Amino acid sequence: MLAIAGGGLLGATGYGFMYAEGLSYLSNDPKACVNCHIMRPQYDAWSKSSHHAVATCNDCHVPHDLIGKYMTKVEHGYRHSKGFTFQDFHEPIRITDGSLQIVEANCLRCHQSLVSQTMDAGHGMNCVHCHAGIGHGARR
Repeated sequence: MLAIAGGGLLGATGYGFMYAEGLSYLSNDPKACVNCHIMRPQYDAWSKSSHHAVATCNDCHVPHDLIGKYMTKVEHGYRHSKGFTFQDFHEPIRITDGSLQIVEANCLRCHQSLVSQTMDAGHGMNCVHCHAGIGHGARR
């Protein structure tokens, strides 16, 4: 019975991974982010944003070291698939504190020369507070 239950769980997990195009999440293609319909507004807004030509979702939303990148993708994938499956996500979708820290670090990584004087003066970093519309267009 345990083998049958384990096989059923493994089969259901494999089917869900294939159905959700799970391998696409390992790529840098922004279209992978809209496999789930709740991300469509963010994707559409990014397509019209000033960052569209220079940054993809991964450039802003995941760390750039290999292990951090894929660990974050696993965490995001789990959280997003759970939210979609059980319909327990907030609408409009919100960024978590941990994900915000990653975004802020990536802002600094790309824009270090622009903000170095501000950072040297001891001011904290909260790029998204004032620049929330940069990556995904104006807030509604």
